[in-house]
Amino acid sequence: MSKRINVVVWNEYLHEVEMEEVRQIYPDGIHNTIAAHLRKNSDISSVKTATLVQPEHGLTEALLAETDVLLWWGHGAHEKVEDEIVQRVYDRVQAGMGLVVLHSGHASKIFSKLMGTNTDELKWREDGTCSTVFTVMHNHPIAKGLPDSFVVPQEETYGERFEIPTPDDIIFISSFGGGPEVFRSGVTFTRGLGRIFYFQPGHETYPVYHQAEVLRVIENGVLWTAPDEMTKPIQGHRPLD
Repeated sequence: MSKRINVVVWNEYLHEVEMEEVRQIYPDGIHNTIAAHLRKNSDISSVKTATLVQPEHGLTEALLAETDVLLWWGHGAHEKVEDEIVQRVYDRVQAGMGLVVLHSGHASKIFSKLMGTNTDELKWREDGTCSTVFTVMHNHPIAKGLPDSFVVPQEETYGERFEIPTPDDIIFISSFGGGPEVFRSGVTFTRGLGRIFYFQPGHETYPVYHQAEVLRVIENGVLWTAPDEMTKPIQGHRPLD
């Protein structure tokens, strides 16, 4: 039986409002661009969106309780995300909700809290060079349908060292045309019962989320991080039957 997955795409939704060059690329917002693609997948039951300026950042307890996978895109307002909401998301991941963190979401409070490191630490420059994404773990479900490599024509350069703990899997590694940097651009982690996938491409001033290969990776990431049917672990005092 195929999965039936409830997804929420979270986005600050600030650049698209404040910057004309971003609005031209994503007139409905990055979140709605990604959501529109995910709605085409028959295994995904529903795709909702949430943004920073909504009450509780759109991430109410009721919404998260029915969310199987949360996607997170943030950049300029990480510190404006309330700690109470971060803890709420953290608890849901520990309980089994999947989390897909995109691009500069690496610096978000939630990703840093889940990793236990300062995930804002890496090399970067906004130079608009091309990026080549290499598939290095071809048998992973997130790599399904992806070629050995593909080119993102314009992207922000990221470089190591990326201050994350050792990933469970490194699925993609990227190189950048403007310099010698390489970057672990597609990595997975497990925290509690929850699966986490971080994927690097997606700078807001370039049309990265209109590219088929990038969207396929994100779609695969959603399907992989979605919780399987599982029995909640038995914990605490338990008398003999």
